[in-house]
Amino acid sequence: MPQYSATDRPALGLICGNTYSVFVDSGNSPAHARDFLQLVEGMDASPVKFVVITHWHWDHIFGMDTMGLLSISHDLTKEKIQYLTTLAWDDASLDARVETGEEIEFCSSMIKREMPTRDELKLKTPDISFNSKMELDLGGVTCIVEHVGGVHAQDSLIVYIPEEKIMFLGDCIYQDFYSGEWSYDLDELTILLDKIRKYDVDYYVTGHQEPMAHAELWHWMDELVRVGEIVDLEVSMDQAVARFNEHEKVMPTEEQLEYIQNFISGSQKKLSETK
Repeated sequence: MPQYSATDRPALGLICGNTYSVFVDSGNSPAHARDFLQLVEGMDASPVKFVVITHWHWDHIFGMDTMGLLSISHDLTKEKIQYLTTLAWDDASLDARVETGEEIEFCSSMIKREMPTRDELKLKTPDISFNSKMELDLGGVTCIVEHVGGVHAQDSLIVYIPEEKIMFLGDCIYQDFYSGEWSYDLDELTILLDKIRKYDVDYYVTGHQEPMAHAELWHWMDELVRVGEIVDLEVSMDQAVARFNEHEKVMPTEEQLEYIQNFISGSQKKLSETK
């Protein structure tokens, strides 16, 4: 089910084996989960047994209770969601957490837009959690679920189907946006991409974009890493742009400027941590 940016609905996945099927992520609201369940009801698919949660962010977990399935996550995801179950989700509580910096304005706004009222929202802690890697045999179809981390969410998982050469990435390749300015860390990005690159994949499904063919995703990632290598540990936008211009003999595009700012923000966070 494709992503829908107006209310920050991420892409949801259905993986069908001969014996049973698995969902990838549960949606950003009970309504999102119901829409997906209704879509699947019209398909000739084996019974759905599990939902794999790629990471703890609200837009991937708020439909878990509505789906009524056994849920699988990383250990850190379970810990995060256990904490989220203790919070109130009314407007005033969301606003208060934005004020303290625990929540970000973007997520608060999208939660209110997707769910003007949250009367039916019930958070559910994952039923099954693991630390590193697990494999599900769906009957003729295999799901390899591996913890890969990354700056977007340290608990991020990927779901790989070797028979189809398809990988669900969740949001693992995206920026860190929960701690100040949106940022990338080149070292962490490189480690993450090495974990992903080892798999033989034809198509990647990301959380908030259209699915990408292998060449398209790696063209993007290689360009991102290249910009990060040029920026290095620079913390000044002017200096970073000058470095890029000197290296490339051309000024950066709007997209490249965004990447430059992301890596500068990452370097600034590192610098502040060492002080």
